[in-house]
Amino acid sequence: MNEIDQIQNLNRHNKEHSNNKNNPNNDSFIGKILFHKYSLIKKLGEGSFGRIYSAKENSTNNWYAIKLENKNRSQNLLESEAYIMSYLSGPRIPMVKSFGYTGDYNVLIMELMGKSLEDLFENMPIKKMSIRCVCNLGYQMIEVIEYIHNKHIIHRDIKPDNFVMGKGIKSKYLYLLDFGLAKKYRSSTTLKHYPLLKKKHLTGTARYASINALNGYTQSRRDDLEAIGYVLVYFLLGRLPWQGMLNKNKDERYKKIMEIKRDTEPKVLCRGLPYEFEKYVSYTRSLEYEQDPDYNMLKQLFIKVLIDEGYNFDHFYDWDCDMTTMATCDTNLNFAGKAVIKNEENKENKINEENENNNEEKDKKSMENILNNNKKLNDIKKEIMESKVFNENKENEEKKENNEDKTKNNDNKENENDNNKKEEKIEDFFDSG
Repeated sequence: MNEIDQIQNLNRHNKEHSNNKNNPNNDSFIGKILFHKYSLIKKLGEGSFGRIYSAKENSTNNWYAIKLENKNRSQNLLESEAYIMSYLSGPRIPMVKSFGYTGDYNVLIMELMGKSLEDLFENMPIKKMSIRCVCNLGYQMIEVIEYIHNKHIIHRDIKPDNFVMGKGIKSKYLYLLDFGLAKKYRSSTTLKHYPLLKKKHLTGTARYASINALNGYTQSRRDDLEAIGYVLVYFLLGRLPWQGMLNKNKDERYKKIMEIKRDTEPKVLCRGLPYEFEKYVSYTRSLEYEQDPDYNMLKQLFIKVLIDEGYNFDHFYDWDCDMTTMATCDTNLNFAGKAVIKNEENKENKINEENENNNEEKDKKSMENILNNNKKLNDIKKEIMESKVFNENKENEEKKENNEDKTKNNDNKENENDNNKKEEKIEDFFDSG
């Protein structure tokens, strides 16, 4: 039986295994070889798009993620996703190795990543993340979404499942995947936005979608950013006010979610959280359809919270420590409904360090003032000395002039006396004659 026959045979058994789709041991694709080179090892996930597996390239022993999509679906998204990911190729976007077809399936082969944020969140015993962790994630979310927006693409399905951590040496970095619903929002040549229209159906996930998206409006950059805000609040509080809608009809459920989301003010949504989260939600909700978002300002909101809490942007996450005992976890779980376990010494050291720096700065300024004063004093002394020398020189010149005048006067007097004597002699001569 060749490869295509194997896949087609598996198609006939999809229904048989649908009841066991969450059990990777019962998946018929496990152990199969695609394109004569990739062995499917483990099922990583499944959804409306199809299935995704970890796979090993037999000739190199390199590991990849392989995504399978049935061609017979009403809407095929995998080829579009492969194209967009290849176009976006860059930081925080998983690398695409190849795209192809086998049997009734579209196949996308890409870089194997770590766990999704949803998986990591669900595995946390307290189902809430710390401020430190969320701010480290939030900053990176804005980084990656800014990158794809600058490439004229919007994601349109922001949710925890679509953010994943890297693997191996990349395990500290956040990546964005699942671009099946992504699309261009403006012309890449003129930068003009495509028209704002109102459609009937939502594109994306209702829980995290923006209010405008739930209302059926054409999405733009503002909608991705607003959805990120809801993801972050979800991580911090463990729940969003519009979760758990019981309406059986999807349209009614979406409408109810939209109404609750619209009527929940940012201040109420973010009650108990640092003000910066309320500011984030308010700002993203206020953006106009074509408005350029201030990505840097949004990133700085997370940096400010980290600094206020005594931390740095250090790629620290709650799963880096033992969440069962919290023994090695230096993080603040104020919003996790658990005792705060936090290393206050770091804060105290930081305060002391700031005080030392302030004292050093004061000493430096004081020394500068002293030096400046000494310089001024020396300048004054120099001016006085120069003035004194000038006056002495002037006085000497005046004395010299006076002496010269006296000498001249004496000479004049002597000359005058001589002249008088001469005149007397002349008079005497005339008198005697």
